[in-house]
Amino acid sequence: MKTSLPRLAPLPSLALSMLLAGPALAAPAAPAATSATPGTTYGPQLEGFRYPHPVQRFEFTSQQQPMSMAFMDVAPKGKANGRTAVLLHGKNFCGATWEQTIETLSSAGYRVIAPDQIGFCASTKPRGYQFSFPQLAANTQALLQSRGIQRATVIGHSMGGMLAARFALQYPNMVEQLVLVNPIGLEDWQAAGVPYATVDQLYQGELKTTFDSIKAYQLRFYYNGKWRPEYDRWVSMQAGMYAGSGREIVAWNQAQTAEMLFTQPVVHEFPHITAPTLLLIGEKDRTAPGANRAPAELATRLGNYPVLMRQAAAAIPRANLVAFPDLGHSPQVEAPELFHRTLLRELDGGTRQR
Repeated sequence: MKTSLPRLAPLPSLALSMLLAGPALAAPAAPAATSATPGTTYGPQLEGFRYPHPVQRFEFTSQQQPMSMAFMDVAPKGKANGRTAVLLHGKNFCGATWEQTIETLSSAGYRVIAPDQIGFCASTKPRGYQFSFPQLAANTQALLQSRGIQRATVIGHSMGGMLAARFALQYPNMVEQLVLVNPIGLEDWQAAGVPYATVDQLYQGELKTTFDSIKAYQLRFYYNGKWRPEYDRWVSMQAGMYAGSGREIVAWNQAQTAEMLFTQPVVHEFPHITAPTLLLIGEKDRTAPGANRAPAELATRLGNYPVLMRQAAAAIPRANLVAFPDLGHSPQVEAPELFHRTLLRELDGGTRQR
């Protein structure tokens, strides 16, 4: 295990919320024009929200139902390096949230695939679906095969980190490099003593979701109490679906996937990951799903990323840990220039080490 723990000074706020870089840092593309106000509404498949690149659709059948997975397939800019990067979003995020990462990797010669998982964002919202990480991994694998991709660098953030780890375990021959960006699931909350909540209970809570509740949660757990106006765009993206015509099905799928991530830990299988793995972790993160249900004494011990990230790096055989001491749950949003410079440097290093 290689561990890098630089003491990095915070970067000044950038005009954009999410991307930059290249071996010589390229200027980020301007974000798509989208309202970021509490009153914004979007359709159940995020109709009305503008993605940074054309959205394509992978049509397939899963669990005897027709499914439509939205995705962006962005070609490399300039000289292609022959590699593909697959970006897996978190539970409170979408493929669009990777906007600056797509720009960065594409500018560095990568082909970039950024899907919205079934049940999320611009993809199908099924009423009856058995959500599981193996199922979402199988859906993603089918998408990649349909695009002729046999091997890729898989990058997952937040819940997408849990999915990326499951994908690497399920399809090891398809993963040339695994990158986990502040993944949740570095601990087993249920085993730690967090009480279980049924999908029906979670659904009732999801129905109460508003712009302000999302912002308050992210302010507390994601950004260490420090908010920037550019974060509002991503809050609006999520809150707009709860405020729109598909409110009930959006809340239902969110409840189902909340139960999924709580009951399907992957942390116990970290020793079986064979791919070279890069952990990029903001140490200020305190994300711990279900902590609001836990006894106060337990809740204070959950989501301790400075400890959890080191445990994860020790458990994964070919892990390289890079920590950002002053950043939180979404380092690619908080400090895009620093994050993407580090990402490209470590991806290049991972290529040389194989």
